[in-house]
Amino acid sequence: MSFGEKILDYKEAIITDLAELIAINSVTGIQDGCKEALDWMMKKAISFGLKAESIENEAGHAELGEGGKLCGVLAHLDVVPEGNNWDSLPFELSIGDNGYMYGRGVADDKGAALINLYCLKALKDNGVVGKNTLRAIFGTSEERGMTDMDKYFEYEPMPELSFTPDSEYGICVGEKGILQLELYADTHDGTTLTQFHSGKATNAVPDTAYALLDCTENEDHQLARLADAKRGSFEFYYTIDGMMVLSRGQAAHAADPEKGLNAATALIDLLTSNFALPTMGSLPSFISHYIGLDTDGVMLGIKQRDKESGSLSVNVGTVHIDEGYATCTLDIRYPVTADGEKVLEKITRQAQREGIHVKVLSHLKPLYLSEDSDIVRILSESYEAVMGEKPKLYTTGGGTYARKLGGKGVAFGPVFEGEVSNIHNANECINVEKFFQHAQICLESMYNLYTKG
Repeated sequence: MSFGEKILDYKEAIITDLAELIAINSVTGIQDGCKEALDWMMKKAISFGLKAESIENEAGHAELGEGGKLCGVLAHLDVVPEGNNWDSLPFELSIGDNGYMYGRGVADDKGAALINLYCLKALKDNGVVGKNTLRAIFGTSEERGMTDMDKYFEYEPMPELSFTPDSEYGICVGEKGILQLELYADTHDGTTLTQFHSGKATNAVPDTAYALLDCTENEDHQLARLADAKRGSFEFYYTIDGMMVLSRGQAAHAADPEKGLNAATALIDLLTSNFALPTMGSLPSFISHYIGLDTDGVMLGIKQRDKESGSLSVNVGTVHIDEGYATCTLDIRYPVTADGEKVLEKITRQAQREGIHVKVLSHLKPLYLSEDSDIVRILSESYEAVMGEKPKLYTTGGGTYARKLGGKGVAFGPVFEGEVSNIHNANECINVEKFFQHAQICLESMYNLYTKG
């Protein structure tokens, strides 16, 4: 029997508390909601008899033990916007007949955050005496550049050993670089295209987009016929402001944009195939000419891959165009051995040629750890104690707090390979049985960090 099995004693309480936590609308960037989620977690930690401290209302921790090495387990309480096409209420925890729990944040990352706290409780309740100090650290802006951890580590020391359950099993030893950009024109200079809106988050593939057009009856009929031959789903409506074209796609995480269907780029592709580029405006023309429907950066001239982490990806996350402005955001995930500055330089050069400005919103450098590192060894032993087999080592295009840990931390769980989770999509979910399997692995790992690390 592994120590990790003791977390199952708290199964009902965890489900009850998770329902409360999911009900807090802590969409990233909404300060009140994120603070409420952090306050909830701090109060819960204190009720468990743990030390707890909030840092500038942006991050906080619950703590067990003192002395030895500082070990940390990090999770975030902010979530991406709920989006569309849910089969249940996104901010209400529901459990389906298929054995899955549903709700925004259940897999990314509120479920794991709550497990981290209950693992500290289990260690305390069972009277475990540790050699080290163990912290469950919580942030509120992981989905928006991880500035919460920048603030946290201004006040608090960096853990010597750490992991973040914010990815998949086995052990994520590498994370691609993440370059998030805003591209904008001085003004919207299109004539036929009068409005265009799509997306709420840079790091998600938008599933809807709409455009308003000032065009002739013949042009709109031609556009409707062309839509039948294009990838995507389009609807046409006549309004007092002109013809509105609605594009429907498929949401996905920006780490894997090829798994979705970008409603914004699909609509731009349709429009620029039917109308002259100058009538669409500088920004849509740039997106059409340099990005198109591709997600590999080939048209931008930045396509590349390496054996350690795979291919570069590009996602157009948001596009907003109106009478006085035209702006979009890009999320670029580049290989761990690539030079992010060279990627930025090439995009900037291409944009300048077309009169488009580039602003860096966030740049997270790649992370890559050796399989011989202490944290990888400890987590591997913990996983094997619960699962009876060694975990595989892999790299990801996702971005987690691990890259904020100075090479002393990795992403580890909570989603098992092949399991449906719909992260950053409608119907976000996690299998209940697998969720508590993760809880056992997490407790075993935290036990080892606390007593041996």
